[in-house]
Amino acid sequence: MYTERRYNYWTTIKWSRKGLYFGAATGLIAYVLHEIIGHDWFYVPWQPVALVGTALAFYLGFKNNVSYDRLWEARKIWGAIVNGSRSFAAAVLGFVGNLHASERHSYAELHAIHRRLIFRHLAWITCLRFQLRTPRTWEHKEEMINNYFPNFNTPEFNSMLEQEICVFLSKEEMAQLEGVSNRATQVLAMQTKDLQQLREAGLIDDFRHLELQRFVSAMYDEQGKSERIKNFPFPRQYATIPLLFTKIVSILLPLSLVHEIESNDPNLMWCVVPFNAIVTWVFILMEMIGDYSENPFEGTYNDVPIFSISRTIEIDLKEMLREKEVPPAIQPVDGMLM
Repeated sequence: MYTERRYNYWTTIKWSRKGLYFGAATGLIAYVLHEIIGHDWFYVPWQPVALVGTALAFYLGFKNNVSYDRLWEARKIWGAIVNGSRSFAAAVLGFVGNLHASERHSYAELHAIHRRLIFRHLAWITCLRFQLRTPRTWEHKEEMINNYFPNFNTPEFNSMLEQEICVFLSKEEMAQLEGVSNRATQVLAMQTKDLQQLREAGLIDDFRHLELQRFVSAMYDEQGKSERIKNFPFPRQYATIPLLFTKIVSILLPLSLVHEIESNDPNLMWCVVPFNAIVTWVFILMEMIGDYSENPFEGTYNDVPIFSISRTIEIDLKEMLREKEVPPAIQPVDGMLM
């Protein structure tokens, strides 16, 4: 997520410069053809070009709206995970106790149980975070990202999941995760099993057990919503057509501009090149904005900052446990927050 007030203008141009180059190239071809053979051989009326351009503008607006909806839904999902995590930790600290236990447990024993449940929840968040960063064929590649922002760093691409979750899970639990395809799901299954065992030991009653399990079920829901966005791409037909239409407009527009400009002032024929470059650049820039917003978990600079959100949850939950070692909040680097 970019946290500065606005992108640097040069960065924006550099990011979308291929559209500028393409528009300048098609404009230059039209200008050269005009100078060599005259516009009568390839003249295109401006009315159909304007009609296609208007249709393209509506299409790009639709694509950007849908892409933003996917991005904003992803942010709402992780907002719900933040709220659910805090509520779950508070419920664990308040519900798990000696009130209904057949044998009283010491404060240290209860704290160990609280810590086990809350740390396992942090392991689930970490597993989900790594799973959402797993590349898909329709997503942007890391080398493309680094071309525009060399200092950009996606943490999940430079660390191992096992190293991250081993501080939250026991060796036995880590062994249970070996070879499974969806570790986040299995961690929540461990949580459910543990809660049932605590219920059987009398450390939580039926009502409190149901409440705690409700939080676990809610996390399953949020995980499923995240996976739906991650694993179902923005339909490829909607993602492909705008760029194709933009290139068609970029080719047809200068063929109509040469006639319009010549009828007003033949000395300004060179304006075909910059005019077409600017119009093409605007359309391609709008298309790229939607393109880079449609996959909010791929690990780019416009994504939901799930690493930062996860760290916020970790800080809150560890402070609830009164842990001595609490990690610092993630700070933006060059305006980028992951």
